[in-house]
Amino acid sequence: MYTIEINGKKFTLLPEDENTSKGKINDKPYDLDIQRVDDSNYHISNGSSSYDIELIKMEEGSDIELRINGRKYKLNAKNRLDLLLEELGMNSMKSRKITNLKAPMPGLVLDVHVTPGDAVKKGDPLLILEAMKMENVIKAAGDGVVKSIEINKGDAVEKNHLLINFE
Repeated sequence: MYTIEINGKKFTLLPEDENTSKGKINDKPYDLDIQRVDDSNYHISNGSSSYDIELIKMEEGSDIELRINGRKYKLNAKNRLDLLLEELGMNSMKSRKITNLKAPMPGLVLDVHVTPGDAVKKGDPLLILEAMKMENVIKAAGDGVVKSIEINKGDAVEKNHLLINFE
């Protein structure tokens, strides 16, 4: 089961099986002929109507942008797991926002790659921490904006020492 939202309208899609050409949309049966043209283009018909569909963008998560018969549509599709996570209040875990960064181990700060006001994304390098004669690139665990930097290049830090605060 999926819920799909297009321009503020919600639909429930219940395919019969892995073959999504048959099933129900809002409890009304559908039977489609789906032809794959190439990696991002499809031709779909239901007997009385036909549609040329181009997949323009599919972002991580459930946001999709399509062009159907030349007209752009943005839609949001959620499967059962997405809906369950949302119901449990765990959907915010998808785009984790960070509040601070603490030293994962004792070491010496060799370099700091960010300054207050910098926006960072998950995986962006923040600083280099030398520990046991190895240089460790410490990366952002989530998205955020640097509020303050609590260390300087050359500082020795202990495990769990506060390094960076985020807004």
